Amino acid sequence: MYEKRTYRNLVKTDDLVKFEVIVKETDLLVRAEKDLSKEARESILKYRHQLETYIEMNPEFQKSFAPLTDDAYAPEIVKEMIRTSQLAHVGPMAAIAGAIAEWVSKDLLKLSKEMIVENGGDIYLVTSKERTIGIYAGESPLSLKIGIVIQPEETPLGVCTSSGTVGPSLSFGKANAVCILAKSSALADAAATAVGNVVKEKKDIELGLEKGKEITGVLGALIIVDEKIGVWGNVKLTRL
Repeated sequence: MYEKRTYRNLVKTDDLVKFEVIVKETDLLVRAEKDLSKEARESILKYRHQLETYIEMNPEFQKSFAPLTDDAYAPEIVKEMIRTSQLAHVGPMAAIAGAIAEWVSKDLLKLSKEMIVENGGDIYLVTSKERTIGIYAGESPLSLKIGIVIQPEETPLGVCTSSGTVGPSLSFGKANAVCILAKSSALADAAATAVGNVVKEKKDIELGLEKGKEITGVLGALIIVDEKIGVWGNVKLTRL
C-alpha cells in the first residue's frame, strides 16, 4: 500500500527545484538546480534493471539477512550494497534505498552542482550551502522538532534513517528513529538497519550508539526512542 510522504513538505530548499520521480517501489524526491525528472527516471530504470536482473540470477541477494561474499562480476551498485552490508553485518538489501539515492545522485551531478535525493527517508546530498535535515520519528514527541545541520564541506554525505515503528522497512528493533551519517548513503542505510535492530527500548540507546561506533565508515549516529535521544559523532543538532 502506498503511504503518502507528508513529511516531505516540511523540508525547505527554496533555492532548488523540487520534483518527485516514481518507478515501481522506488519513490524519489529530488532537489536540484533544474528539473531533471527525465534524467532521474532514466537513472532509476537503469539501476532497477541491474538489480532486478542480478536478483533473478542470484535470489539469495534479495533474501539474505546476513552479508554475502563479494562478486567480481556484479554491477557496481550491487558490489557497493554487498560491501557496505558486510561492514554493517546485515543483508545486502538493507542498503538498497540508500544505494539508489546515491547512484542516481551521482548520475544527476553531471547536470547539477547541487543535489539532494531522498528515498524513503534515506538521503544523499551535495550542497554548497548549509542545510538542515529534519528528523521524522513517528509518534515520538521529538518528531520534526529537531534537525541535523549539514555544512557544505561535509558533503557528499549520506544521511539515512531507519525505524522500527514507521514505514515499510524491516527492523527487528523498536526505535522511533535511527539516523546514521556516512560518506556513502548505501553504508548509512545498512548501518541504520544494523543499529536499529539492537534498539528494543529506551535503555538500549547506548547499546545502539556503541554499535554505530563499531561500523567502519560511520561518522555519526542519532537514536530516538519515545522522548529519549542519544547522539554520537559528527552530528550537529538544531531546533526546528
